[in-house]
Amino acid sequence: MVWTPQKTTLSDCARLLAEHGNLLGVFWNRGTGLLFHFSQKSGTVAPSLCSKQVSETMDLLIKSENDNTTITRLSYDSRDAQPGTLFFCKGAHFKPEYLAQAVKSGAVAYVSEQDYTEYLASADLEPPPALLVREIRPAIAEIAACFYRGLLEQLTIVGFTGTKGKSTATYLLKSILNSWLAEQGKPGSAWLSGIENYDGVSCAPSLLTTQDILELYAHFKNAVDSGIEYLTMEVSSQALKYGRTHNVPFEVAGFLNIGEDHISDIEHPNHEDYLASKLKIFEQSKTAVINRECDVFERALKAAESCERILTYGRSNAADIVATEISSTPQGISFLASSQDWQRRFALPMTGLFNVENALAAITAALALGIPLEHIEQGLAHSEVSGRMQLMAGPENKLIIIDYAHNKLSFETIFATVAEEHPERPISCVFGATGSKGLERRLDLPAVAVMYSDNIYITEDDPLEEPLAEINEQIAQVVRAAGKTPLVFEDRSEAIKRAITDSPAGSIILVLGKGHETVMKRGIEAIPCPSDKERIEAILSAPSP
Repeated sequence: MVWTPQKTTLSDCARLLAEHGNLLGVFWNRGTGLLFHFSQKSGTVAPSLCSKQVSETMDLLIKSENDNTTITRLSYDSRDAQPGTLFFCKGAHFKPEYLAQAVKSGAVAYVSEQDYTEYLASADLEPPPALLVREIRPAIAEIAACFYRGLLEQLTIVGFTGTKGKSTATYLLKSILNSWLAEQGKPGSAWLSGIENYDGVSCAPSLLTTQDILELYAHFKNAVDSGIEYLTMEVSSQALKYGRTHNVPFEVAGFLNIGEDHISDIEHPNHEDYLASKLKIFEQSKTAVINRECDVFERALKAAESCERILTYGRSNAADIVATEISSTPQGISFLASSQDWQRRFALPMTGLFNVENALAAITAALALGIPLEHIEQGLAHSEVSGRMQLMAGPENKLIIIDYAHNKLSFETIFATVAEEHPERPISCVFGATGSKGLERRLDLPAVAVMYSDNIYITEDDPLEEPLAEINEQIAQVVRAAGKTPLVFEDRSEAIKRAITDSPAGSIILVLGKGHETVMKRGIEAIPCPSDKERIEAILSAPSP
């Protein structure tokens, strides 16, 4: 079934923003000049316009101008603006020139936190109508929900949030869904993750854990138009805090865990803000799925009281779905899962005992969707997650493990698992830390690494707008303070090569942080680069000197 948009006018958008207390003014420069302006006294903006004021204003507009501008496209990217576009001025890197380009390309109106009428006039452009708002992000979310009304009713959406495990849980549930849907002769499910996005039309690597709201709606539309009924997605704390998923209804929302991460001036000011942001997911969910073993279980349980149903999972008998009899081999993991009504053994073709928790999250979400146990078993048995606990054989019986682990909780988990499963083998690790955000990682990651590692190689991992050498040196200082000598390489491939060639025979070599990713974020650009797997393949296949 193809989704057909309903007519949306600028008047509809203005009224909607007013209803949510977010509209400050309406500018309309057609023939008679400015029709309505909010007042401003002593530098203080007047209260938002009420629905009655907006209705009267827009009715007057339609009557006097015989104009009710129809919106056929929403965008905040001037490069894809076209006639009929409602353009949003947003983002830390927004420039007025972007609005001017959108107007030249046919944008019929814009939404902004400030007026650009004079700027556009100075650029010899006829200023289009404008809606001035108190906050641009909620404005985009509300208008998008209006523009795409009726779309999300045709799609069942599951979201996972947590400090670690979101991608794995998403891919495991995707595999379960596809097993179940294939038996019914239906299209497979869609998924949106930090690894890649598939929506029935395109499958492409992802640059964000959770994309911004207009990109999300584009994926939702593609999925519905492709006949897809289910979509599983990762939901980041930033997406929840800044409204990227606002008005997105989750049939099931999974809360996996919480650790110390993403604390910075541009992310979360403190851990409480980080946790509160993640818990927002339950405000828009029918069924809550919660890890019984997570440190904030009671807090999560309280936040989920607004949901129609709450299901828990874990290794404790207090959980609704319990895992016992866990065993691990180089080929994968098996465990017994049970509830009050059933008991069944499941197998995962991946290592890492911590993945039992991710599997339980996927199993519990699948049960909430009504998927039979046999398809849950089949889906897990055939699952695959790129860049998560990927194993590669190195020279001299060395085992290389590629993983996306990039924060304190995921580092603690993967190092503890490797030490438990391979107690006699030396450990070498390759990692870095991102620039501009998650600043605590520069202290936390090396602090964990020195507890387990014999050799530490520090290298690049998305420096963004900070000098890479400074980031690496901050990490190296922590390693030196622990009495170990790190090796530092700006080139990631060189760091991995040295770890493989220099580590003793039989070593475990952990290559951490990038996983599946094929871009390196430098400055404000994403530069194409090999994935860690591709780097390692090139190193192993190169002729010996």
